Amino acid sequence: MKYVSWNVNGLRAVVGKNFKDVFAQLDADFFCLQETKMQAGQLDLSFPGYQSFWNYAEKKGYSGTAVFTRHTPLAVSYGMGIEEHDHEGRVITLEMSDHYLVCVYTPNSQDGLLRLDYRMRWEDAFRAYLLALDEKKPVIVCGDMNVAHEEIDLKNPATNRRNAGFTDEEREKMTQLLRSGFVDSFRHFYPDATGRYSWWSYRFHAREKNVGWRIDYFLVSERLLPHLASADIHADIMGSDHCPVSVEVTI
Repeated sequence: MKYVSWNVNGLRAVVGKNFKDVFAQLDADFFCLQETKMQAGQLDLSFPGYQSFWNYAEKKGYSGTAVFTRHTPLAVSYGMGIEEHDHEGRVITLEMSDHYLVCVYTPNSQDGLLRLDYRMRWEDAFRAYLLALDEKKPVIVCGDMNVAHEEIDLKNPATNRRNAGFTDEEREKMTQLLRSGFVDSFRHFYPDATGRYSWWSYRFHAREKNVGWRIDYFLVSERLLPHLASADIHADIMGSDHCPVSVEVTI
């Protein structure tokens, strides 16, 4: 089974570029999107053989997630069931027969870390949500998690130390999540790889220079490790300031 995740930074814009070609090229069983920036009815997008599920933010043109799947889920849920966190369209969960798939767009702490306190509450709630799922079935969670976990995960760690996405607090929350029973699939296969990023600023020709951050992830329950076949970052695919990431799992 192949899983793909991509923060498209505005799905309508990407559909006007290359989304359908990328969708066909990657040929995924599950294709998860973040930052769709849409409301219901704004885009008629479907693919033969796929069902789609959408979680829209209440605020127009903001956030939002979607999942395209070839496999009919047993159930689909939106959000975490927590009032404080469920207005921005950030979580979709598909229950399959043998696992859960969670698509997430983690809140950004914003310039000046204006939203860092909220981000910390979100992190604790989301970790608890995943652990509750993991008690029932293994979990695959993917998306833009808005943190470069280790210094190896961004080009310039020293100058970004207190910037959103690379604060000690955000990094520690990722450490806690991994220690609670999840594995970073890319680092499982490539523990020492450098220069492998999934997001680049639109400024200063960052992508041309590969001055980037790895903030898009596939995490899997530890007991899925024997079934994890591959993980990749598709930096050659354009259309957004993020690129797609993928895993293949033998379930």
